[in-house]
Amino acid sequence: MTHFLNEKRTPLFRQSLHQQAPELVELERLIVTHPSRLEYRVIETVEYNEQAFPIYAIDLGQHQPGKPALLICGGVHGIERIGVQVVIAQLKVWLERLKWERSLQQCFNEINVTVLPVINPVGLFLNRRSNGRGVDLMRNAPIDSQQGSFLVSGQRFSPRLPWYRGKEDRLELENLSLEKEIKRLSSLSPLLISIDCHSGFGMRDRLWFPYAYRRRPMRDIAPVVALKLLWENSYPNHQYIFEPQSNHYLTHGDLWDYFYKCFGRKDCTFLPLTLEMGSWNWVRKRPLQLFRVGGLFNPLVPHRQQRALRRHLPLMDFLRHAVHSYQQWLPNDQEKQHLTQVAQSLWYRMQE
Repeated sequence: MTHFLNEKRTPLFRQSLHQQAPELVELERLIVTHPSRLEYRVIETVEYNEQAFPIYAIDLGQHQPGKPALLICGGVHGIERIGVQVVIAQLKVWLERLKWERSLQQCFNEINVTVLPVINPVGLFLNRRSNGRGVDLMRNAPIDSQQGSFLVSGQRFSPRLPWYRGKEDRLELENLSLEKEIKRLSSLSPLLISIDCHSGFGMRDRLWFPYAYRRRPMRDIAPVVALKLLWENSYPNHQYIFEPQSNHYLTHGDLWDYFYKCFGRKDCTFLPLTLEMGSWNWVRKRPLQLFRVGGLFNPLVPHRQQRALRRHLPLMDFLRHAVHSYQQWLPNDQEKQHLTQVAQSLWYRMQE
């Protein structure tokens, strides 16, 4: 493999990467085999045990100001490997289709697409939720919930306990690199839709949006409702539950709550989504996988993994089309008032 980090990797470390982080190796293979169809950047390098772990950003199309943007993320929690695999599977599909599909080529020339498949490479390598410093990246943002549950909503007692938030008012290196990408894309674009791929909650796949720290709605929730209705009218037989995360539990330090508050502006509509794949269904069908590391979060039977990799392709393509044609569905001021009332009736009636 010919990339700049390869010279710094010892043979033993390369072997360990193939065994413990094959997704990262596969991503690097894609970078090498498709040089004319993507641009890659190493936006940060995380050090762990004197080894360098790159955080890659993949850009598709020609990034220019004024274009709407799509950001696809995976691997915030290293143990949720299926999220990384879904992102890489989608990237592979688009790269193959770019060889021959003129409509896709034109689309990527008219929108900005950035893919961050492995935000937490050390966590992926160690097969654990936290990063190399023991910090849960999804509890790390400087935002607090008044009704969080003990421990699970985030704690600052010790990195040896789960859901450790890290030091107060200090974003981890991985999150700082993600923040820079969101800042860059939102400064270039009138619309930014992001989707962050996770697994581990419930029997159903869910599309979550902020907030996670409070039960009241986002300040500009109308575009979220418009996107939900567009999705459900376009794909009426879909399997997702579209809802705010606060419908289920509240947490401290949610990254997307924080980024929405930082970068959601009048000149850039920012819609952060989280794909939460319902992993309990995999466990229900094969309870013994609970005794394996990562068994609660990933499909360990090959045909279930293949099903997970293909079932989210329509969603990703829909988001690409929605970004490309955003002027056709983003609500105007008059429509926003009605859609805000729709949101209130769908998700926030208990707050009235």
